[in-house]
Amino acid sequence: MTWLITGGAGYIGAHVARALRAAGERTAVLDDFSSGFAERLPDDVPVVRGSVSDRALLDRVFAEHGVSGVIHLAARKQVGESVEQPLLYYRENVHGLTVLLEAVVAAGVGRFVLSSSAAVYGMPEVDLVTEEAPCLPINPYGETKLTGEWLVRDVGRAHGISTACLRYFNVAGAAEPGLGDVGRANVIPMFFEALTLGEAPQIFGGDYPTEDGTCVRDYIHVADLADAHLAAARTLAPGDGGDLTLNIGTGSGVSVRQLADLVAEVTGIAEPAAQVVERRPGDPARVVALAERARTTLGWEPRHGVHAMVESAWRGWQLRHPEMR
Repeated sequence: MTWLITGGAGYIGAHVARALRAAGERTAVLDDFSSGFAERLPDDVPVVRGSVSDRALLDRVFAEHGVSGVIHLAARKQVGESVEQPLLYYRENVHGLTVLLEAVVAAGVGRFVLSSSAAVYGMPEVDLVTEEAPCLPINPYGETKLTGEWLVRDVGRAHGISTACLRYFNVAGAAEPGLGDVGRANVIPMFFEALTLGEAPQIFGGDYPTEDGTCVRDYIHVADLADAHLAAARTLAPGDGGDLTLNIGTGSGVSVRQLADLVAEVTGIAEPAAQVVERRPGDPARVVALAERARTTLGWEPRHGVHAMVESAWRGWQLRHPEMR
């Protein structure tokens, strides 16, 4: 069988593709290269340039590569952008998924893994978020992810497709320097960017009801996330219509202040020190996963701590910014 990874040349996708190939799984990638890089992928992985909204292309790819399972990572994922351009997010994240699922049904594909997000929970008022927590997203990005979960489960049940929706928490790090996150929207790259420019990293809000007043988040190493995809892919039994919904996190919270201090330690750049600025609208005080279901269902355990995430991310940043070595 062959797994098709949509968005497979991106930051997370490349790690997933490499994890599957290292485990001996046949893999192909579909990517529009809006944020992906073909050179990140193993040489023996076929790569097709295109969109999940192109039904004719999907039909051809499924037939040519004998696709029997899909890992769907292709999506827009910036919260602020989703607020400014909700139509773009619903077109890319919901309509694109609809077209992809139509092709999946037509091709008789039996397994489907969806990249979802902790954004489906919104602002949970619990210390540890379980999969049973109310889903109350607070922005269009989270809404499209929740809608995507509904679509995947409903189509799976109707057509006997086994599905898994993986709710990522905060993804960081890199399996090797060349696979690092090249974006600027996540907190660790934001800190690195500020340090590169000689500016003080910004902490958004210092008056939250947490131990040090800054937001607390659950950070998951991207290599552990890739292993979770492999475990989910191998756990699904094709054709039974069963569905899994799993948090992918560590269960350990790290505050933004603690993260800033760790970045200073790893980089050796303590000045200028991080500065607290005004809160951003919609940031919950604490979002930390209870990921026990993933452990028991998939036999999966995260292997990397937050220090390894920052250290590996910094090596990747230095590779792209030699002046910081």
